[in-house]
Amino acid sequence: MEKIAFVASEAPAAQEASAILTERYGTVPLEEAKVIVALGGDGFMLQTLHATQALPAPVYGMNRGTVGFLMNEYHEDDLLFRLAAAEEEVINPLSMVAYTTDGTRHEALAINEVSLLRAGPQAAKLRISVDGRLRLSELVCDGALVATPAGSTAYNYSAHGPILPIGSDVLALTAMAAFRPRRWRGALLPKSAKVVFDVIDPAKRPVMADADSRSVRNVVKVEIESRKDITHRILFDPGHGLEERLLQEQFV
Repeated sequence: MEKIAFVASEAPAAQEASAILTERYGTVPLEEAKVIVALGGDGFMLQTLHATQALPAPVYGMNRGTVGFLMNEYHEDDLLFRLAAAEEEVINPLSMVAYTTDGTRHEALAINEVSLLRAGPQAAKLRISVDGRLRLSELVCDGALVATPAGSTAYNYSAHGPILPIGSDVLALTAMAAFRPRRWRGALLPKSAKVVFDVIDPAKRPVMADADSRSVRNVVKVEIESRKDITHRILFDPGHGLEERLLQEQFV
């Protein structure tokens, strides 16, 4: 029998599913698992991927949350068969290095996106450089983000950013409610690009940075780049992988 480690969010439905599946299939410590089964929603899947980053086992999610874009359908039967037949997607996270007004340096990883958001009543003013070259001297907006293909249907899509094919070596740079330049909607960047946001007038126009819901307030500079040396392995039922889901989102 496959060595499975079950992990679940605090939601009652996830906890109930964990109890049922553990009794039926057994469970092992995360360090001994051949596969990790995450029960919850997309937020919990992201937490699980971050928490198990150093472990060799892939993660197979079953939806006990709401949207469940990164999850498979929940069924109690045939789990071993589903795991054996699952297709694997390998994704790389973004690294965020954020500097705050007091000089502190903060680091975090993001599987979906790194976003900068205004933290006060006035719009943020951002300066954007790519690979050391100034590309936009002033963006006045509610915020901006850099998204991976895996995260392109999340916050990025809500901000009218493009959906990126999962195998594409590109990142989406998307503005949120851009006031100036009025017609600027963002850019597609090579995966190798290093994006730097400098906050203009941070005392008057405070900005926070967020990497997969891990936030840093009062930032003055944020550096973002893809980490090809870090991989996350996600399992999906055949025909329901990220590539298919990303395509499907564009024809809804």
